[in-house]
Amino acid sequence: MRERRRPRADEAEEFEDETEKRPRSGLIKEIIIIAAVFLLCLFVIPNFIMQRTIVNGDSMNESLHDGDQLMVDKLTPHFKAYERFDVVVFYPFGKDASDEYYIKRVIGLPGETVQIEGDTIYIDGEVLEEHYGKDPMTYAGIAAEPIKLGEDEFFLLGDHREISFDSRYEQVGVVKRSQIAGKAVIRIWPLSKFGSFND
Repeated sequence: MRERRRPRADEAEEFEDETEKRPRSGLIKEIIIIAAVFLLCLFVIPNFIMQRTIVNGDSMNESLHDGDQLMVDKLTPHFKAYERFDVVVFYPFGKDASDEYYIKRVIGLPGETVQIEGDTIYIDGEVLEEHYGKDPMTYAGIAAEPIKLGEDEFFLLGDHREISFDSRYEQVGVVKRSQIAGKAVIRIWPLSKFGSFND
């Protein structure tokens, strides 16, 4: 029976070095992956894909309430246009000017003409059938006269029309696409109301 050759001292040291290197390189790779995932969650997802937003105030009652937490889709609107009745998050004074944001509902779309007479909203001269308004409107604001929206402009209203500070007011006015951060897609808090809010 042939006896196995014992490794020389220098061979044994080389073998030990190899076994030490392998786990160390695996650990470094693991740290790099964890760091990449962390940076993705910290910067890429909130800035470009999905962001958590908290409702502040009652201007979207009864659809949304003060303190509700929403997830806002920031990516899809780059590929699909906003639609009427979408709930969007936007910066009324521009994101560079202020970090103050509002949450409102899309009523008028680019290229349309919007007018409010009494409690009725007209889009291109036709009555808009909708059930989101909580109260009758008593203030038409700048929409008392027809407003022709540009190719990148939207007319937004809160659902609680009597208290909502929205496109009817000169300080907000029509909202450009560049001012909109994204579309609110799901309510995540409170848990008892988790899910869609746009029924």
